Amino acid sequence: MKAIVYEKYGPPEVLQLKEVDTPTPTDNEVQVKIHAASANPLDWHRMRGAPFLVRLEEGLRKPKMPMLGADIAGRVEAVGKNVTEFQPGDEVFGECGWGGGFAEYVCVTEENLVLKPTNITFEEAAAVPVVAFTALQGLRDYGQIQSEQMVLINGASGGVGTFAVQIAKSFGAEVTGVCSTRNLDMVRSIGADQVIDYTQEDFTRHGQHYDLIYDAVGNRSVSDYKRALKPRGICIITGFTTLSRLFQHMILGPLISMTGNKKIGMQGVAKPNQKDLVFMKELLEAGKVIPVIDRCYPLRETAEAIRYQKSSSRWDITTKPDKAVPLTAGS
Repeated sequence: MKAIVYEKYGPPEVLQLKEVDTPTPTDNEVQVKIHAASANPLDWHRMRGAPFLVRLEEGLRKPKMPMLGADIAGRVEAVGKNVTEFQPGDEVFGECGWGGGFAEYVCVTEENLVLKPTNITFEEAAAVPVVAFTALQGLRDYGQIQSEQMVLINGASGGVGTFAVQIAKSFGAEVTGVCSTRNLDMVRSIGADQVIDYTQEDFTRHGQHYDLIYDAVGNRSVSDYKRALKPRGICIITGFTTLSRLFQHMILGPLISMTGNKKIGMQGVAKPNQKDLVFMKELLEAGKVIPVIDRCYPLRETAEAIRYQKSSSRWDITTKPDKAVPLTAGS
């Protein structure tokens, strides 16, 4: 089969389209013929081996797992003897761990997949898992979102942000999205009740206060967040723009939380799981969440897709894309 592989760390040019062995499913695995996979910031960091901590997991001098791509959508081709949830021909989507999605086939344990909703495309399905897990777990588990709360999403036009806006609306919140001028209409179209153009207005100084702030950018000070929160309000930060900002959020956020009635904290790494994937599937089927896709690329142009995903970010370290960048099947 054809697959994108990288044998050393570096820029997108290290990615190569090669012929490799087609994986065979083990007893608990499903073999999926991939129709689409999406590029994530995770792929950029694994490809570059940066920050250096990535190499402690990936391999110090070269990658131990030389394939990228976590989010996939496709059709089941074969199943292991212990698989009970799927059969050949099923259309599925999900998450395949550290990588392997930028290929024609991949083998995935059945608990990492669910049936694809019939009302969305393979490209839309592939754009869901990692960013949706991040937004859902941040709002629900860390932010304790409740119906009728006033919720602000900073970075509302990004990969995580577009899902956060729609998920917050599905919980019955009144949602304000913060984004750039060119994305105001898009953020309104996915359900935001109010939008703020960050180039024209500072959401921490316009007098409105929020029950929950979900920041997919991490570009404000702890005092800014505190000022914009209601009493007993919660701010959850995922992402950062500079290391100094990150350390401030990690150190001052918990101190503020201990000494007052406002809580400011950072979200941990999202945990892929089938229960949350089913939750997202139901929102997709109900039309309450619609993936926002920027561009699609064929598999052979994976390097260009990842380069674009990186360049479309406004924030140099977090590399949040403005919208999803799926890769489609075929060379």
